[in-house]
Amino acid sequence: MKFIVVIPARYGSTRFPGKPLALIKGKPMIQHVVERAIEAGAQKVIVATDDERIANVVSEFGADVCMTRNDHESGTTRIAEVLATLAYPDDTIVVNVQGDEPFIPAINIQQVAQNLHDNSQIPMATLGYPISDIEDIFNPNVVKVVTNSHKHAMYFSRAAMPFDRDEFSNKSVDNICMDDLSSVYLRHIGIYGYRAGFVKQYENMSATQLERTESLEQLRVLWHGHVIHVDVAKHAPPHGVDTPEDLQRFQ
Repeated sequence: MKFIVVIPARYGSTRFPGKPLALIKGKPMIQHVVERAIEAGAQKVIVATDDERIANVVSEFGADVCMTRNDHESGTTRIAEVLATLAYPDDTIVVNVQGDEPFIPAINIQQVAQNLHDNSQIPMATLGYPISDIEDIFNPNVVKVVTNSHKHAMYFSRAAMPFDRDEFSNKSVDNICMDDLSSVYLRHIGIYGYRAGFVKQYENMSATQLERTESLEQLRVLWHGHVIHVDVAKHAPPHGVDTPEDLQRFQ
């Protein structure tokens, strides 16, 4: 199985400017992500950025970088520019690894690529993991995904989804028992796999109110009637880095 990894990385994060260059154990965050992709066995690893500061650091530690425009609304459209610039064939399996997931298990990257390889009719794949902490269900920074019996995504949301009417309406968070809920709630892991041809299709899909409301790019795919395959991750990844405070967990 051959696949490439493209890592979108922008400097101007609202909550954490310069995030890809933040040091974790003496290395910039983006270098940790690149190392996980290499460990996963990617045929090629490319950092996609519009910022010279990120490009210079990536070049310094010896990884490939592709400069992109600065007007991309999502990582997927940034990847579309990379694939067009480098002229990758439509059947190339591409894994989009977020630049703020420095310790995502390499086996999870392999898993997404393998799911696409084994299911030629699926245009896009991602991962989830059971939620065991009640606080995460109500945390808007933890995206939830609901799937059907075919492991296809029905919806992604930052809200507590599905909403347990009887359990949530009449109890405080401290009194909610997770024993019966952990199999129902899946945290979405921000990793995507798709074929290069589908990424080009995505770029031509019109943006939707749903994705703007939730700030979740994958909702564009569902809105336009395409399937997203969701598998349970083989290993639980740590939460990504959204804020400077999150960074302390990895020091």
